[in-house]
Amino acid sequence: MASAPIAPYNSSPLENSSSPNASRESLKMEPLADVAMLPGEERVIDKDIIYICPFNAAVKGKVFITNYRLYFKNTDSETPVILDVPLGVISRVEKMGGASSRGENSYGLEITCKDMRNLRFALKQEGHSRRDIFEIIFKYAFPLSHGMVLSWFHKENHAVITRCSQPLVGMSGKRNKDDERYLDLIREANGTTKLTIYDARPNVNAVANKATGGGYEGDDAYQNAELVFLDIHNIHVMRESLKKLKDIVYPSVEESHWLSSLESTHWLEHIKLVLSGAIQVADKVSSGSSVMVHCSDGWDRTAQLTSLAMLMLDSYYRTFRGFQVLLEKEWISFGHKFASRIGHGDKNHADQDRSPIFVQFIDCVWQMTKQFPTAFEFNERLLVVILDHLYSCRFGSFLYNCESARESNNVRVKTVSLWSFVNRDTSLYINPFYTPESSRVLYPVASMRHLDLWVTYYIRWNPRIQHQQQSPVEQRYKELLALRDQYLKKLEELQLSDSAPSSTHLTNSSTPNVATPNQHITHLQTPF
Repeated sequence: MASAPIAPYNSSPLENSSSPNASRESLKMEPLADVAMLPGEERVIDKDIIYICPFNAAVKGKVFITNYRLYFKNTDSETPVILDVPLGVISRVEKMGGASSRGENSYGLEITCKDMRNLRFALKQEGHSRRDIFEIIFKYAFPLSHGMVLSWFHKENHAVITRCSQPLVGMSGKRNKDDERYLDLIREANGTTKLTIYDARPNVNAVANKATGGGYEGDDAYQNAELVFLDIHNIHVMRESLKKLKDIVYPSVEESHWLSSLESTHWLEHIKLVLSGAIQVADKVSSGSSVMVHCSDGWDRTAQLTSLAMLMLDSYYRTFRGFQVLLEKEWISFGHKFASRIGHGDKNHADQDRSPIFVQFIDCVWQMTKQFPTAFEFNERLLVVILDHLYSCRFGSFLYNCESARESNNVRVKTVSLWSFVNRDTSLYINPFYTPESSRVLYPVASMRHLDLWVTYYIRWNPRIQHQQQSPVEQRYKELLALRDQYLKKLEELQLSDSAPSSTHLTNSSTPNVATPNQHITHLQTPF
């Protein structure tokens, strides 16, 4: 990991993600220290506190708690140290030390975040000074402490991607004639001899699921189907893998053992297996065979595989709008359990249902954008903003576990969609290198040699990394595009200024074949 001079620490990605124009037009501005409050946001408490910054040591300042965020700004130096943390990002709040604890800054709060950060604050020990702020954070951060479907159709060869959950065969080998006939009809629809069933689980896990009433498709019941296990591990393995990754990237990165430490997390190995499985699905469909995809329940690994396969097969989903449609369809509408996997508003940080399945999917998308830099209309910034608001609870897009829960809680009436936010200023999220190719199928290389850790997401809180996020090639390309626009604008001005006197002169002239300056200028080409 390359080092760079440490810059002022600013941990406010959500504030930086919106444009000034969008902020002025869409948000009601109210002062909270020097940050704009959102409509409906109210200040609950403010308190003098010490932030134990892992990069700048202990920093004195003031913390403000609203019903939406925790905001800290230092008061003891000219170098700004700012935290702007939506309360939905908080996974766990713990008291640090006790009334009799000794040592400087040993009494306070430790906050574990879902976005790779741990925050520590110290307070004075007398008078239970942390009780009120602990209770307020706890109250507002954890307010809850209280089939088979068609995914995609190939227009040319008529192959389809369908998804479901595991068959309920159990230890006794139960059968369902309607289910078996349904799969036969899918196979017959495009005239193939075998329907390929992709089971995302390792074989041993599928066998073990029989003991709890689940299982897999046996040869005797599904004679016209081919079953392929993809060896992708379950939500518990992925949760532990991300925990290990967090341990090696925050707050510091140990450069001397970086590669071995990264390997020990197995995070990139899991990314590889998910991508490899999606490639197999896409390749089978592209060759003209229909497929069925499932895992245990059909809303985790299944969504990863179908979404990635559709990105590879269909260029529409690689556009800015198409990607939004993909997330709405395959993840939100088809019932990925966002509330259970992320733990929105739930104080139970050790809940075994928590898992970074959606984060892992977005990581896979980023890997694809890196291997095919001109194939996607959206850029890395959109992916980061999506993950930031996955946790922030500022928008209703990722709330609750399913459509029925969102409907019964009037989410569409009470909240704003994330897409209305990002669509206000699309220029922030557009890839300048994008080249539309409607018929191209993408096959990324799912090899450890071609996969990288997503540094600008996982290690972005390190100030040494923050100033390395800007791609110099992309920045230079944007500068050239801006320069081109300036030249074209100047060209239009010249055309307008020359056209009026030229037309008057030609009207009085006896030489009609003389070309006007405007006629010459329109043939100029700008080489960008």
